[in-house]
Amino acid sequence: MKSHLRKNAVLQLTLCSAVLCSSLAQADDNKGAVESLTGFNINETAPLKDLGINVGGWVSSGVSGNIDSPEDRFNGPVTFGDRANEFHMQQLNGYIERAVDTEAKKWDLGFRADILYGTDARFTTQANFDNKLILDSDSRFYKLAFPQVYATVFAPIGNGITTKIGHFYTIIGNEVVTAPDNFFFSHAYTMQYGEPFTHTGIISSYPVNDNISLTGGVVSGWDSFFQEPANFLGGATFTTDNKNTSLAFSMITGDVQKLDKHNRTMYSVVLSHDITDTLHYKLQHDLGIEEKSTSADSAKWYGINQYLTYDINDKLGAGLRLEWFRDEDGARVGAIGNGNMMPGGQNHYLAATAGLNYSPISWLTLRPEVRYDHSTENNAYNAGLSNDQLLISADATVRF
Repeated sequence: MKSHLRKNAVLQLTLCSAVLCSSLAQADDNKGAVESLTGFNINETAPLKDLGINVGGWVSSGVSGNIDSPEDRFNGPVTFGDRANEFHMQQLNGYIERAVDTEAKKWDLGFRADILYGTDARFTTQANFDNKLILDSDSRFYKLAFPQVYATVFAPIGNGITTKIGHFYTIIGNEVVTAPDNFFFSHAYTMQYGEPFTHTGIISSYPVNDNISLTGGVVSGWDSFFQEPANFLGGATFTTDNKNTSLAFSMITGDVQKLDKHNRTMYSVVLSHDITDTLHYKLQHDLGIEEKSTSADSAKWYGINQYLTYDINDKLGAGLRLEWFRDEDGARVGAIGNGNMMPGGQNHYLAATAGLNYSPISWLTLRPEVRYDHSTENNAYNAGLSNDQLLISADATVRF
């Protein structure tokens, strides 16, 4: 291991150890850091409580240690934690929301707005808005984005219809952008390259009964602020009576460009099953196709992810993720990657990730992991010199 990797690794281990040792005191569940340390909860103040408004957020920082120490300092096609052997703040996220009351059986209005700053923001910007912000040019890696700004309407029709109007995260797939809502620090290729992150438009959800719920709406393509034509976004979820098994199907279909219109369609299927009360399994399959246009050939991509997680206790969990992503026409990874790697070409990407998810106190989560990546048809890693790589990574997420 090269010297600067050793120095960075020692520094990160020292920082993580310091955080861990300072956080062994017990705290009440669901309390953020501010309330736990000071006893003050802004959401319990009269103005916010009377209006039903909540504010909060989190900060997530970590390091992706690359054994190869690539000269271009990038972890190949692995985005989000893409910088090799550097400590970064991935997410500083704040939000304000008023959730609608779906139990009161009356009309209700709500809203949510998120602001995201950090190295993750550049992967979640919406075209024609976030990429035009002045702060977007301040740093090569640290960007500012508004991944969610929407109003919510609850209509007491039938079992109740909940509608979002504005800009919101996608319903597609299993992994999400928000750090506290993922088991692993790194992300699967399907999420990085095969799925949209955000949409702008309108979408409604309706619970048919205790087992089936439906979602559907119209959005402006993928990660676009009214820059792409209208697309259909929707899905359905089935959950068994005992809540141990669920099957979710979601899809988006529609034209990609206004001037050079051609269809792009993709779907995702996620099967979740609780093998026992502490052992959980998920299987995800994605497939996407894009028609030929005047500027590009047709494209097809697909993959399978498997997740197995085990709750060791109420604070510690262990997990394993196995994935395969096929960029059949070389149109996804090379085109949407970090821009510092050679185009991926027609390639199979395989990855295995093992990690821990540890919350010693309510407002702190530590996610160490070991990840192995392999490309079958060309060298996608170590600045184009290798067809595999090993990452040893970790992050800490603090909820406010």
